[in-house]
Amino acid sequence: MIDLTIFYTDDDEDDLSIFTDAVESISKKIELKTYNGGEKLLTAIYNPPPTPHVVFLDLNMPGKNGFDVLAELRSSEEKRDIPVVIFSTSSEPGIIEKCRKLGANFFITKPVLMKDIVKSIEYVLEIDWKKFIPDPKNFVYKA
Repeated sequence: MIDLTIFYTDDDEDDLSIFTDAVESISKKIELKTYNGGEKLLTAIYNPPPTPHVVFLDLNMPGKNGFDVLAELRSSEEKRDIPVVIFSTSSEPGIIEKCRKLGANFFITKPVLMKDIVKSIEYVLEIDWKKFIPDPKNFVYKA
């Protein structure tokens, strides 16, 4: 039985593969759906099942980038409540703040070590998204 479903989008096949390996090492039964690009992710979200428990979203992608996807989800009456975690190589304060203002729920700078990637995913899966309110103090995950 599946505990929850995660969607992850990134244009980098290596990052998709590493994220998949990290999720497979977690003890919960997780259905992971990966998408190569923002447009494919949006198509999947608007054509359930499944519906994601949480979306991990890379920012820097050709075509619809992470900012575009986030803005589109937040402007959708029916999809705006899906938790979106930005999973990016960026750690620039301006980018982080832009993501928060656009409505992202959480921000993780992609860790280098596999154990830290796993830890960050596990941390996100423990958050009660119905009660979590992002603010500048709790918005960024520190591995």
